[in-house]
Amino acid sequence: MTPASSPSPVAVVTGAARGIGLASAQWFLDHGYRVARLDNHEAALKASAIAFSDPSIARDVVCDVSDPAQVEAAVAALAHQFGRVDALVNNAGVAVFKPIGQTTFEEWRYVMSTNLDGVFLCSQAFVPLMKQSGGGAIVNIASISGLRASTLRVAYGTSKAAVVHLTKQQAVEYGQDGIRVNAIAPGPVETEMARQVHSPAIRKDYHDAIPLNRYGTLEEIAACIGFLCSPAASYVNGQLLAVDGGFDASGIGLPSLRATGS
Repeated sequence: MTPASSPSPVAVVTGAARGIGLASAQWFLDHGYRVARLDNHEAALKASAIAFSDPSIARDVVCDVSDPAQVEAAVAALAHQFGRVDALVNNAGVAVFKPIGQTTFEEWRYVMSTNLDGVFLCSQAFVPLMKQSGGGAIVNIASISGLRASTLRVAYGTSKAAVVHLTKQQAVEYGQDGIRVNAIAPGPVETEMARQVHSPAIRKDYHDAIPLNRYGTLEEIAACIGFLCSPAASYVNGQLLAVDGGFDASGIGLPSLRATGS
């Protein structure tokens, strides 16, 4: 008798209507996962739903990850449909770019509630489903802004720095349950938002500071997320992977040295 095949794994991606989240959801779909996309922008979910329209392998859920009730409702819906979760990508994020003195407490809390509270709430809510399946992997999306201070990023950068430490806390506690937790820190990435808000001068500044002399692609970020969720990374836990073309490693004076170097 041929043994019954095990059900395909399930990946949950938050903030998955566009950008890194959408690219990650597509990576999982392409690699045999069933995929659940969570996002609080219903119109954006619908606009990008073509590849995720088969209910046997995909599910879109409108969910604000900063709202505990909405997160719990999403978990209940996905538990009923798929019965398991093997990978969770905490990607949902927002930003307010203002000087410290002009950033209101309401704006501070807006950023923290999604970027930090959302990671805490979703991880806590989905871990029991992972335990039922014997373990899994969580990837939290931090940012190079959580490693290097920059202007106008007091709320965003601080929230992402906190995500890095939260990742380590989760790795220590969830590791005994067979759940690995790691973080990705993307550098500048070719997204629709970057193309809209990064002027030619800003792009030149980034290119000068990045040893690879370019922005990353959504597919490159998604591939690293997928790797950390895959069996190939089975002994990787509590780590931060900067996917930034060497931006965090570069030092002062790199553009000038490059101009006179090889």
